[in-house]
Amino acid sequence: MAAPPVELNQRRALTFGLAAVALWSTVATAFKIALSYLSPLHLLFLAALSSTFIFFVLLAWQGRLRETFALGRQRWLFYLGQGALNPFIYYWVLFAAYDQLPAQQAQAINYTWAITMALLAVPILKQRLSQRELLAMLVAYGGVVLIATGGQWDFAQTNWTGIGLALLSTVLWASYWLINTKNKDAPIPAMFWCFAFGSLLLALAVSVDPTPVPWFEWRALAAAAYVGLFEMGITFLLWLTAMRTAERTSQLSMLIFLSPFMSLVLIYFILDEVIQITTLIGLSLICLGLYLQRKKA
Repeated sequence: MAAPPVELNQRRALTFGLAAVALWSTVATAFKIALSYLSPLHLLFLAALSSTFIFFVLLAWQGRLRETFALGRQRWLFYLGQGALNPFIYYWVLFAAYDQLPAQQAQAINYTWAITMALLAVPILKQRLSQRELLAMLVAYGGVVLIATGGQWDFAQTNWTGIGLALLSTVLWASYWLINTKNKDAPIPAMFWCFAFGSLLLALAVSVDPTPVPWFEWRALAAAAYVGLFEMGITFLLWLTAMRTAERTSQLSMLIFLSPFMSLVLIYFILDEVIQITTLIGLSLICLGLYLQRKKA
């Protein structure tokens, strides 16, 4: 069943887009708070369950459960693989990176996933890199090096495990979206099955984990629910609505550059992390790289 047409409205699109960006700016802080109560695996399991529930409720409200279950029967193997990639592997790696690094480092490096996607599009989609894209990569990854080293160039003091996990998360996230460039299924049923199968795989992983899930620790459950709702669930729907109703998506896409800097403000005031000048410069270079990549020649 095709989704009904949506009336274009730029002001409405910008409202939804700003709401999504505002929520995205909270997730780095939310990750660190949640990881103070939960292991990366337990956080991911509880967050994925929350997100699956939200998508199920939305589909039931829209009267699309029959359509969704039919899609699951027809494409279960595809979505089993998608669920293994996202949320299972991607978010586990991402949360492990946040567990290793200061929030300001992890969130800044994670923003390079769009640059990584352009790089991976060469072998996967047989696309060529333009000179502008090559320049964008050099600028963005120069920012990553600056953030990783703190400008000290003392590689012995760099947490290469955390940096490697953060960079690996960008490869996984970019791969997920490149694979989905040819997926014509409706987005909300597709996301539901990704998280449903991902939750099943996570339940298997949790079952062999010797550490019990803290089912009765309300702060842990609340933190995981927040991550599931606002990183994996509701924010995606807000952004999807914004993109569908926008008259000019280029104007909307520029809002993305607000999120990492808004995130740093929250990291400073809530997590009490001292924001390094190298983080600000490195993040600015990453955003400049993203801008160069998006800007039409």
